[in-house]
Amino acid sequence: MTNNASLTPETKGASVVITHHVNPALQAEYETWLQEIGPVCRSSAGLLDWHIIRPIAGYTDTYSVMIRYETERHLTQWLDSPERQTLIAKAAHLLAGQEEYQVSSGLDFLFMQPNAASTKPPVRWKQFLLTWSAIFPLVSVVPLLVVPVLDAAGLPQNHVAHTFFVTAVVVALMVYVVMPRYVKLVRHWLHR
Repeated sequence: MTNNASLTPETKGASVVITHHVNPALQAEYETWLQEIGPVCRSSAGLLDWHIIRPIAGYTDTYSVMIRYETERHLTQWLDSPERQTLIAKAAHLLAGQEEYQVSSGLDFLFMQPNAASTKPPVRWKQFLLTWSAIFPLVSVVPLLVVPVLDAAGLPQNHVAHTFFVTAVVVALMVYVVMPRYVKLVRHWLHR
C-alpha cells in the first residue's frame, strides 16, 4: 500500500484515489468483490460519495476508486478500519502488485505534482480558473465525439445515459490526461 499524503484529522473535506491493477482474467471476480466492499464503504461515517472508473478492455487493467469524506478523520477511519483491511486482504490475489492510493483535501490532488518542491496546494481561485478552463473545452467537445459513438453502438438515445458516459469520459480525461499536463505547463503561475 502506498500512501502519498499525511493526514491531519482536523482538516475538513478529504478525498482518496485508490488504484488497483487487476488481471483482465480476474476482473469478473474483482467486480464481485467491489459489490462486497462497496456497501461497507458507503455505510462508513462521513462518506460523501464514491466513484469507480473501470478499465477499458484491451487498453488498461486499472480500476480507480475515488472516495470523498466530510473530514480527513472520517477518511482515516475508513482506510484504517479492520473491515477494510479484511476486504483488501481478500482481494490481494486479484491485484497485480500492491494497492496504491493518494489522499487529498478537496480537488487538490488534481493540482499537485509528484516530487514537487512545494506540497502546499495552490490558492483556491487559481484552482477554480484552471479547472474551469480545462473543463469548458472538454464539455464542449466530448459530447460531440461520444454521443455519436454511443448511438452507433446501438445504445438507447437517452439524455441520462449520454450524460453518464460523457461525464465519465470528461472525468477520466481530467484526472489522467489533461490536469497532469496542464498543471505542469502552468506550474510557475499556479504556485506563485
